[in-house]
Amino acid sequence: MQKELPVRKNIRLKNYDYSQPGYYFITICVKDRYEMLGRVVGAGSTRPYCELSDNGKKGKNTIITLCDKYIDVKIDKYVIMPNHVHFIIVIGGRVDPAPTVAQIIGYLKYYTTKEIGISGFWQRSYHDHIIRNKTDYQRIWQYIDENPARWTNDCYFIE
Repeated sequence: MQKELPVRKNIRLKNYDYSQPGYYFITICVKDRYEMLGRVVGAGSTRPYCELSDNGKKGKNTIITLCDKYIDVKIDKYVIMPNHVHFIIVIGGRVDPAPTVAQIIGYLKYYTTKEIGISGFWQRSYHDHIIRNKTDYQRIWQYIDENPARWTNDCYFIE
């Protein structure tokens, strides 16, 4: 007997154009949440951070160079954690056609997977949140900034 696979629900905002100018908060996870990007050090200090592995350094390089690949795209803030990445993508709206968030994430996943050399490195899909106002932006900026300090309480933390 063949087991039925679960039906994935579409988590994107219906009828929203993800290429329009704006700010987008993105989270991408390593497949099965394996801690392959680094490790958090300095717990209990005033400024813990994620010490990047070689895989994490390759991911960082890809994030930094996304604006070279996409002229009208900027990474405003990011943090690489042991098994996931958070960042804010800014699409400026000066290029037509502008890339979609999915195209940008697809390239990031493709390129880092190629650089790292591990097939299926990233979890399928990604989480996104359209940043709607300054308060939302500031809350997300702070969340990204403080993420290493909250690592053991993070929903992606696995003991």
